[in-house]
Amino acid sequence: MSEPAEQSEQILVRRSKLEQMRAGGFAYPNAWRPDASAADLANRFHDTDAEALEGMGERVRLAGRVMGHRVMGKSSFMHIQDGSGRIQLFLNRQVLGEEAYDATKKWDLGDLVGAEGAVFRTKSGELSLRVERIEALAKCLRPLPEKWHGLSDKEVRYRQRYLDLIVNEDARQVFKLRSSVVSMLRRGLEDRGFMEVETPMLQVQPGGAAARPFVTHHNALGMDLFLRIAPELYLKRLIVGGFERVFELNRNFRNEGLDATHNPEFSMVEFYQAYADFNDAMDQTEALIGEVAASLGINEGEWNGATIDLSKPFSRVRLDEAVFAKRPDLVGHAHDKALLATVCLQAIPDFKPLITWKAGHYLTALFEELVEPELVQPTFVTHYPVDVSPLARRNAEEPQVTDRFELFIGGREIANGFSELNDPDDQRARFVAQAQARLAGDLEAPPLDEDYIRALEFGMPPTAGVGIGVDRLVMLMSGQHSIRDVLLFPHMRPELRPESHPESGS
Repeated sequence: MSEPAEQSEQILVRRSKLEQMRAGGFAYPNAWRPDASAADLANRFHDTDAEALEGMGERVRLAGRVMGHRVMGKSSFMHIQDGSGRIQLFLNRQVLGEEAYDATKKWDLGDLVGAEGAVFRTKSGELSLRVERIEALAKCLRPLPEKWHGLSDKEVRYRQRYLDLIVNEDARQVFKLRSSVVSMLRRGLEDRGFMEVETPMLQVQPGGAAARPFVTHHNALGMDLFLRIAPELYLKRLIVGGFERVFELNRNFRNEGLDATHNPEFSMVEFYQAYADFNDAMDQTEALIGEVAASLGINEGEWNGATIDLSKPFSRVRLDEAVFAKRPDLVGHAHDKALLATVCLQAIPDFKPLITWKAGHYLTALFEELVEPELVQPTFVTHYPVDVSPLARRNAEEPQVTDRFELFIGGREIANGFSELNDPDDQRARFVAQAQARLAGDLEAPPLDEDYIRALEFGMPPTAGVGIGVDRLVMLMSGQHSIRDVLLFPHMRPELRPESHPESGS
């Protein structure tokens, strides 16, 4: 795809201006140092009237991108945008000098400038800077969208996130909120005595979740490696080693499709606590999310067309009971594989089970189809079948289910946790079952991890672990409907590049 003719012409004009600036000695200077920001000034002088400001004679140095320029003969008003917000500059020919003032009239929207002067209020009351010195810092060679509708194409927003952030204040606020969420999760865990650790992203074999991995190759060692699908097995090795509370804010990689809640590369926070069970883990998870929401002032918010209340205690319901509420005819048949398989074939469109599936797989499939989309308010779903929970501890009273939960909000999974399986013999048997499923065609089933079994044989204390999806949590807190809107650089298909670029002269 080629540049639109109008945009190509504007690029040529801007490049011509750059050449004139270079001829005049402009060479992308790097000596300008701002000592204030737009938000800083707005906060400091929010209640200061025009007369008081004049008396203070506050002088500052600012830097930012030109977002508006209105020339009125011998004076002009310019709006610049820095990392904190926007502020107005007042430029006067007599103060700046004719040559400097005339130079500013040739600047374009998007150019980066530095300005120095005194803070004042205009007659309309707008906080502004009476500029005494102004300097071009970097040239914007491509035109900015004139209005927001000029960047309504979501593909452009995702591919050119830098442009999205320049022109879209809402986008900037989402990613500032994301940074706050990550900081609060880290601080919340540290305040609870958890130690942050780092585990390998390149692994000899993938594990800790059911997913297809990305494969790469290490040339020096002559071996294939895998991008991790989860840090779980390494974090539990640390529990064995004596670190009793650990967490990792991690990037995971799964070779799967893209949709509103999935990206091949995503963020999670996983934490593990020795001498705790899944009830403790649910309490910790609810408290962490509640603290984040309260700190952001989002105890109640709109998400996916529903009002989500995060201030009330989260509900808790067993998976089998949730299915039975939808299908009373299945009460007492949670382990009847034949019946559950028949119901799945009738109730789920395009249903394709694997030959290795057991009753628990079918029951979980019914839950995902009949119940999961309706879990709008925060709900912990507990007691997942052993068949779909290869790393979770069996329930002491019902060995066919596990002490596991998933947290759903707005019909989407936000967190997953359980009492960890620390019996090495039981763990080996479940790994073997996964290996058999892999041979039968389940490409998401991980291989048997002998070193992890060896670690368990040294003894792992009773432990609870949780993984919270950071991206989905940010979606919830910011009211976004697509994971791409909370990822600075979401994955996309390769862009079709033009064969030539007008600005390059080819």
